[in-house]
Amino acid sequence: MKSDLNPAVRADTNTVLSAQNLVMKFGGIVATNNVSLDLKQGARHALIGPNGAGKTTLINQLTGVLTPTSGRIALLGQDITHLPPHLRVRRGLVRTFQINQLFDSMTPLQTLALVVSQHLGLGGRWWQALGKNGEVVARCEALLNQFHLTDVATTPTRVLAYGKRRLLEIAIALACEPKVLLLDEPVAGVPAGERDELLHTVGALPEAVSVLLIEHDMDLVFSFATRMTVLVNGTLLTEGSPSEIANDPQVKAVYLGHGENAHG
Repeated sequence: MKSDLNPAVRADTNTVLSAQNLVMKFGGIVATNNVSLDLKQGARHALIGPNGAGKTTLINQLTGVLTPTSGRIALLGQDITHLPPHLRVRRGLVRTFQINQLFDSMTPLQTLALVVSQHLGLGGRWWQALGKNGEVVARCEALLNQFHLTDVATTPTRVLAYGKRRLLEIAIALACEPKVLLLDEPVAGVPAGERDELLHTVGALPEAVSVLLIEHDMDLVFSFATRMTVLVNGTLLTEGSPSEIANDPQVKAVYLGHGENAHG
């Protein structure tokens, strides 16, 4: 039987998600140009770059929304380049979105019960499982507590503070028990008064989950990430530790700014 394991990926068992030489063309426009990225086990990895750098296009390729023009994507050593998004989720690659995609008429408890039940293979019988299945109940309670949603568990999502909605979105992602979590601008639009709770929760995500963070908020990026990748005009500019990125002249010139505005 022919294996679809890439030798380079197989040799590095510490790599959980690998993108190699991804090219995405839209007609004559090259949105990502030979971009490669390796996400390590337990990573806290940030993807940054100015608007139009190609971050969303890259994430859409990683999650299966877009199929790259060329290149390869591997999850846990298995080629997923042409795998549809829902099958990537089943294999442990889960994404949150920049814009909330929640059921406004449902409560956080109902939403999590639905997701947990689906994940456990209980399908549409979630309303029965919520009261009868101990595993569903325990998992929902744990998630509500972990993401500071216990006090709003039975409140309709549409009336939740925006920060709570963001927390619920991340809780939904964790309910799918991801091996790799892609956080797409988790603090975007969150008012200043609600940010601390969200930032603390993001920082406390389980170490077993490898995280790729896409974010413009440099305070969050530099407090969270242990490794950073910088995209500019669809091309990988550089990659390194936060201190290396903060002191990189190219990064300062094109993204972070100079002097007092730069981290470091």
